[in-house]
Amino acid sequence: MANLLHNPPLSLYVHIPWCVRKCPYCDFNSHAAPGELPGEEYIEALVADLEADLPLVWGRPLQSIYFGGGTPSLFGADLIAQILTAARARLAFRPDIEITLEANPGTIERDSFAAYREAGINRISLGVQSFDNELLKRIGRIHGRLEVEQCLQSLKTAGISNFNIDLMFALPGQGLAQLKSDIELVLAAGPAHISFYQLTIEPNTEFFARPPQLPDDETSWDMQQHGLSQFEAAGYRQYEISACAQANLQSRHNMNYWRYGDFLALGAGAHGKISAPADGTVIRYAKHRHPKRYLQGLDNGDWLAEKRILSDEELVFEFFLNQLRLKQGVHVDDFSARTGLPWRSVGQRVQEAVDRGLLEMERRRLRPTSLGWRFVNDIQQIFLP
Repeated sequence: MANLLHNPPLSLYVHIPWCVRKCPYCDFNSHAAPGELPGEEYIEALVADLEADLPLVWGRPLQSIYFGGGTPSLFGADLIAQILTAARARLAFRPDIEITLEANPGTIERDSFAAYREAGINRISLGVQSFDNELLKRIGRIHGRLEVEQCLQSLKTAGISNFNIDLMFALPGQGLAQLKSDIELVLAAGPAHISFYQLTIEPNTEFFARPPQLPDDETSWDMQQHGLSQFEAAGYRQYEISACAQANLQSRHNMNYWRYGDFLALGAGAHGKISAPADGTVIRYAKHRHPKRYLQGLDNGDWLAEKRILSDEELVFEFFLNQLRLKQGVHVDDFSARTGLPWRSVGQRVQEAVDRGLLEMERRRLRPTSLGWRFVNDIQQIFLP
């Protein structure tokens, strides 16, 4: 049994599972939207789901809320406001709470960003991926450069300066010149945060069944390094494998994931993690994945697809899987605080990673070396159960 001394920070994730069309590279729990979304019914289900989870977190304030998907911007601001009002009535919000909405260009016409801001959203994550119309077609996106520019103007008009742009690289047929153009346009937009990640082929996707021709590994590495150097020169600091931000504007919600904090999970297929110092356990749970099955919870009160207590080995692996995504690495004291386990329980594996030149220790902080940063998967394998 773990010896947890106190609760970590708490976040809330809300999953909206519908998209206009599923992208061929996407392995998230997303479903093509029916003719008319069951918005009011789904919000009712989310509130009932939250009621069922409340005993897990009595008295704990929320530091962040994240609406992910799917495409949450398919829901109008009135629906988003309903779930935020319900959450605020049942949970304490920290005064500086970060509330993020994922939005895809091409769907934001459902409501303006000003309306979402009025509903309580104070941060937007915009799924741009590229400004190049041809590349966007190749990866199955429903928007083009014009819709991106309209979204950026809407953000400016709404006065929302805290926004993220998702930018992908190593797209089918993409060259370095195209990436350079995308980077210039991203920097011109002036986001607070940039998520910069490589297109990868995942199982159970259309691209897995019919793989497109992607740039080779060396070209992809060059693209990544070029992008990171340009962001650095423009004042963005890489703080996580695939994230850069202006000073003090890192995603607090994502940082809570990487620091192995706790998070409630609402919605179809949502996954949560909650610590329980009173009995020395950490639980993982997941809600029913398919929207129709999830909505049946309104009749039978059954939201859970899975719930289990993590073993010590699972705690070790999850902690390092998350924390070693961060540039700042792991502080020795955080390991025991988040897992309840003594540092000596991982000493041998840590030393193996250090001996292989993948990790380095300085002032009780363990962080990836330049070699380890490039081969993070090798580090993660060391900590596998």
